[in-house]
Amino acid sequence: MIPLFIAGLVFWAVFLVCHVIAGHIQQKMLIAKRLRAFAPESGPGLEEQQERISLLQRLLQWINRRLKLKPSRKLALELMRADIPLSAGEFLVLNVLLGLMPLILVVFGYGIEFCLLLALGAVLAPAFFVKLRQKKRLSLVEVQLPETLGIIANSLKAGYSFFQAIGLVSHEAEPPLADEFALVNKEINLGATTELALENMVQRVGSEDLELVVMAVLIQRQVGGNLSAILESIAETIRERSRIRGEIRTLTAQGRISGLVISMLPFAIAAFIFMINPEYIMPLFVEPLGRIMLAMGLGGQVLAAILIRKIVNIRV
Repeated sequence: MIPLFIAGLVFWAVFLVCHVIAGHIQQKMLIAKRLRAFAPESGPGLEEQQERISLLQRLLQWINRRLKLKPSRKLALELMRADIPLSAGEFLVLNVLLGLMPLILVVFGYGIEFCLLLALGAVLAPAFFVKLRQKKRLSLVEVQLPETLGIIANSLKAGYSFFQAIGLVSHEAEPPLADEFALVNKEINLGATTELALENMVQRVGSEDLELVVMAVLIQRQVGGNLSAILESIAETIRERSRIRGEIRTLTAQGRISGLVISMLPFAIAAFIFMINPEYIMPLFVEPLGRIMLAMGLGGQVLAAILIRKIVNIRV
């Protein structure tokens, strides 16, 4: 009877929240439509992405406005580098909601330790997701950058200005670099200097190769020189660095696989023993000495994984 009553309360709470959010959706969609009429987005696929309004994002926005959270600018920058369409406050609200959801299982008879463990995992999951998105987006930027520099260099040879070459890249290149150069083009059109717009792009992307390109462009704008030749030279340097990185990954593949196998082997053996003879391994989780040994083993595993990662992670 109690679980049914709690389920009813949860249903009505969600219904009321959705009812309040629905009142804001139509007005915000109208405002967004009018803004796009004056400042249309550039780049492939952006208009379709704006039309798909997520109900979860609306809920997070509504809660964030009510709580009036003021997170740091660093968190907002991390979300921007991961290309996640959430503000920093909405991301914190999502973390809190994900952390509270497993605690509801306590009402249904689950242990508090198990629920806290699930809550900890739910709170840490968005941060890991952000890092994975950042890594994926950064790898795409580094792959697309040499070709993009080639487009800019050829445009400059054809008589285009640097501003016109950026506009060409924003239409001809592929995301995410096309979106970033479209933002640079828009910032310049709105009155920002070229130097400031390029530095903002470096902050958003977080790529060392792109920082090298922007630094070369800024130096050329101050002292002069053949910008197309400079960009072609940088593109060739980036291609060579990518080739060397590939060779290093090939040579260190055995070490990385060994680290993965060594890290997963104790967990696989423990799961195998637990399936065959649970009474044999349960003292490791129940007895105080067993818990101490388990904590020491996990600490050693984490330390070994960190050391192996440091050894095989060779910077170029």
